[in-house]
Amino acid sequence: MSCRLLLLTILCLAPSIPARGEDSSAKKDRIFKLFVEEFVPLTPGEGKFPGSFILGNADGPDTEKPATKITLKKPFSMARYEVTQELYEVVMGKNPSRWPGPRNSVEKVSWDEANEFCLKITNQLQERKLIGADEIIRLPSEAEWEYACRAGTKTRYSFGDDPRLLGDYGWFAGNAQGNDPPVGKKKPNAWNLYDMHGYVWEWCADTWHPTVAEIPVDGTPRQARDAKERVLRGGAWSDDADKARSGYRHHKPADALSDAVGFRCVRAKK
Repeated sequence: MSCRLLLLTILCLAPSIPARGEDSSAKKDRIFKLFVEEFVPLTPGEGKFPGSFILGNADGPDTEKPATKITLKKPFSMARYEVTQELYEVVMGKNPSRWPGPRNSVEKVSWDEANEFCLKITNQLQERKLIGADEIIRLPSEAEWEYACRAGTKTRYSFGDDPRLLGDYGWFAGNAQGNDPPVGKKKPNAWNLYDMHGYVWEWCADTWHPTVAEIPVDGTPRQARDAKERVLRGGAWSDDADKARSGYRHHKPADALSDAVGFRCVRAKK
């Protein structure tokens, strides 16, 4: 075989060289635009959005008492999904997650890191004019979180009272084993918010208090001086169905890292 023919044969049999992928700047722009597009506007007191709701449960555990009427004063937008790993990585330059996947929920993020993420992405979105100069990205208050999770319902879950239906709406101990899903694989609640029940616990802005007593009734976060623990909501893939209830309250130290803890963002006026 001639040298020329041999070269042609090698070239034909060799795998094709992949096209150059998007550069880091284009990737960041794409991910940021998608993040902004996925926010769901909530306007308490207008249209289908009630102005008030009952946070907690008079018949529940002490951590959910006393049931308290909350009247939210300002509109806000809730992220349709928990923060994904690809989004966290382009903002923070790292991916701490145990269960990797670009559109999987990020986990093993502390409360402080979640707040750092919110500050950094606010600045970067403002620089790109993807949000207004008077807008910020932040963690939800506990009241905002439960309001959004309930989606106007008064039942144990946003879909009713039957825990046997939870598998249609969230990842929990009853169906998570062997699955490593991207966000949004289950059904959303009535306001088109996904994974409010299960998948990963979500940090809230509030400091932890063992009861609902004295929680701000205007929907703002509770901030106690020198508190070391922060509120978590929603349940996780490793928990039973009860912990995925709309009103279930949980807590961890602000520096806690767990593969069952992530977060979701709010977009709101300063």
